Amino acid sequence: MAKIYGYIRVSTRGQEKSGNGLSAQREAVISQGADPSLIFQDVFTGVKCDRPELNKLLNALEQGDSLVVAKLDRMARSVTEGVAVIESLVEKGVTINIMNMGIIDNRATNRLLLQIMLAMAEFERTLIIERMQEGKALARQREGYREGRKPKWTSKQYNHAMKLLQHHTFKEVAEITGIPVPTLKAERRKRKDAELKTELKII
Repeated sequence: MAKIYGYIRVSTRGQEKSGNGLSAQREAVISQGADPSLIFQDVFTGVKCDRPELNKLLNALEQGDSLVVAKLDRMARSVTEGVAVIESLVEKGVTINIMNMGIIDNRATNRLLLQIMLAMAEFERTLIIERMQEGKALARQREGYREGRKPKWTSKQYNHAMKLLQHHTFKEVAEITGIPVPTLKAERRKRKDAELKTELKII
């Protein structure tokens, strides 16, 4: 007996709030006839290669089955991958219902539509990446910008700890400030190196 499967994916759990989350996608594919017990879901970024639930789904699909996906980019990350996956399913005798495109079958018109839509999805992804890079470039121009993770300890906390070290041991200062001993030692070493470089420049 033919079955109607569904596939849903989000990059992060945070997409739930944007209306593109798992709940919204689940409701969408069910509205198109997908069996709730046959819905596979992944929570992975689009650039990761391994999506275990999608792989399980592709292996489970048989001739006569149908697959419902809310949006094309939930299943495919590039033109090459998308065409390969969908063509393999069509050749297997599986009907694919991509809700923002339509039903994909073996007709030439649908193959052309598939190529166009996949190219648009890849183009959109490229634009998003470019915007992110432009945003980072602008941020780097701001005073005080730091690349990567925000420092756990502020300059004010370090300055206070360095003053305490004048009259206390590393262990005592660590207990007072909460800053670990290795971190205190690294910070003092960094400051001594900076002072030495300044003295050498003056000489």
